[in-house]
Amino acid sequence: MATLKTVVTVVYILICIALTVLVLLQEGKANGLGAVAGTADTYWGKNKGRSAEGKKILFTRILAVLFFVLSFLLCMDIWK
Repeated sequence: MATLKTVVTVVYILICIALTVLVLLQEGKANGLGAVAGTADTYWGKNKGRSAEGKKILFTRILAVLFFVLSFLLCMDIWK
């Protein structure tokens, strides 16, 4: 079981690093002055889910779920 815990810990550390990098690569949610003038609703804004930014958000959510699952697994006393 010690080997399995080591593998899970290494995967956990890799997920932590990847999650940090993905969060830092994402754009801010602030629209700036475009929201005041009403020009914030552009083609780019409407189709953001299909772009690279949308994929970053999806991968961030997946890694966040894996992060919490592995956190709970590593806290449990099943590694004896």
